[in-house]
Amino acid sequence: MGREPQYEVFADAFAEHAENGAFNALYDRPAMLALLGDVRGAKVLDAACGPGLYASELVARGAEVFGMDQSPRMVELAKARVPEADFRVHDLHDPFDWLPDGQFDAALFALAIHHLDDRVPALRELHRVLRPEGRLLVSTGHPAWDWLRTGGDYFRTELITETWTKGWRVSYWRQPLSAVCAEFSAAGFVIDELVEPKPDEQMAQHYPESYAQLSEAPAFVAFRLTKRGQPYATS
Repeated sequence: MGREPQYEVFADAFAEHAENGAFNALYDRPAMLALLGDVRGAKVLDAACGPGLYASELVARGAEVFGMDQSPRMVELAKARVPEADFRVHDLHDPFDWLPDGQFDAALFALAIHHLDDRVPALRELHRVLRPEGRLLVSTGHPAWDWLRTGGDYFRTELITETWTKGWRVSYWRQPLSAVCAEFSAAGFVIDELVEPKPDEQMAQHYPESYAQLSEAPAFVAFRLTKRGQPYATS
């Protein structure tokens, strides 16, 4: 997948959509924030921060937040939404060479890892900037959900390009659950908890069809990882 920030062309529309949308506001964010737990006084890195929706919640809960995103417009939106946080334009394919080792208590990587062509280097950078026993929260598309939608070989890692209902053209990597977990291990993390989220009850009122669907099949999967040991070499 190319390095152009694909969300840049619809950043404003996405920000409006994600603020109250079913899958973002009432599905992924509640699950990720519950997994993260208490962040009062914690220093948190919001990787792929988007328009600052997670950062806003983190600051409200007492965290010191630093965010980054590949899209300049997303960073502009995040700065406007959360002036208390610090944001920077950065491509997660590249090293976080301005951040020292062991700086953060936790990192959040919400619904973005599947857009990276090579995920292990980014995970290793997140490992590096976390303190010992630091937490990394990751959410991504559920491999079974993606496979049932797109068909083909479940065990194959492949790049999928779709046009979503709003006309947004998006590319992401689909891979089996075993491959997702292997990448976490290669980067030096252990999985503390894996969650297949259930929709927030508010979704039943505002998005009944999505609520019924997500009550029976998970669209996303979320992980709480802990920094343990050192990354190991992969072939």
